[in-house]
Amino acid sequence: MTGESVRQDRDPRQWGPGGKARARGLGLPLPGTTGPLNAITDVAGVTVGFTTLKDEVKGIQTGVTAILPRPAADLMHPLWSGVFSMNGNGEMTGAHWIRDAGWFTGPVTITNTFAVGLAHHATLKWLARHFPDLDDDLWALPVAAETYDGYLHDIAGFHVTEAHVEATIDAAAPGPVAEGCVGGGTGMITYEYKGGTGTASRKVETRIGTHTVGVLVQANHGLRDWLTVCGRAVGALLPGRRVFSKERGSIIVVIATDAPLLPGQLERLARRAAIGIGRGGTPSGNNSGDIFLAFSTANDPGPLPEPARLVFEAVSNDDLDAVYMGVVEAVEEAVLNAMLAAETTTGKGGRVVDAIDHEQLKALFAG
Repeated sequence: MTGESVRQDRDPRQWGPGGKARARGLGLPLPGTTGPLNAITDVAGVTVGFTTLKDEVKGIQTGVTAILPRPAADLMHPLWSGVFSMNGNGEMTGAHWIRDAGWFTGPVTITNTFAVGLAHHATLKWLARHFPDLDDDLWALPVAAETYDGYLHDIAGFHVTEAHVEATIDAAAPGPVAEGCVGGGTGMITYEYKGGTGTASRKVETRIGTHTVGVLVQANHGLRDWLTVCGRAVGALLPGRRVFSKERGSIIVVIATDAPLLPGQLERLARRAAIGIGRGGTPSGNNSGDIFLAFSTANDPGPLPEPARLVFEAVSNDDLDAVYMGVVEAVEEAVLNAMLAAETTTGKGGRVVDAIDHEQLKALFAG
């Protein structure tokens, strides 16, 4: 369910659990200071799990990703949060309540378009199993999100099951996070190269201290000619089979931080993910579902129901620029990490999507 063990002789900020170079390991000139893992799990208490389903013969290339924002025992404590839809051709459940109340509870799951309802349902079953004392008082609107993997995957075969979703949540763990063709990102395509799951983090400074911003993306968006890396348009300079004549993908971005922020400030963070994906070249096309969630692990109000008085500590709005920049930089890097970790994949009907060539990309930045 989880990724391979990290190689102890390699810096996880630069090298993935499978031993492949990440964007920093390739020497790409990325700005900012990362956390020790350069992953969403640099935010204390956040864990990630995967279930990956692959069968080339049957055309299965899909899976589930789960993000637990708090330890499992505390998942019914509201998480202050904000959402933003840059382009709405996609789904993220629970978003209406987040806009109204500013919080959600439970795990976040990401999967394929046809499994998003099942992921929502299975998450509720997982919560009912783990919080039996709540019985009839159990109430939740969990966040489940999706991108479309139907080019490589037999999406109409409905291969993701409730058991897969529940097992993915159970598998969530701290530490280095697998990237590329794993979990919900297994069958996803990014700028017409193989893409999928990616992560990154930043350390940011405000007047009240040092905070961590971590992101995880399920990247399934963009056309080759749009691809921009570290400010340089490279898509037309790189080889590889073309896949689409027009964009038909999406990207989900989940932003975690330990910075104490109000729901309105977290919505503003979620909006900045749009700038992060824009740095990669996408204009957020009409057929793309580009939907972003930001949450803070700070200001834990305890278990529901909400207390009569809510007390917040929050970073000043005047200090948010550093946090915004951390989001933008981490999102840009996470998309690159997703592409660099991915492997050339054969999917349904023998369709092939190439992985981006590390050495050819590196050569464009040499000298």
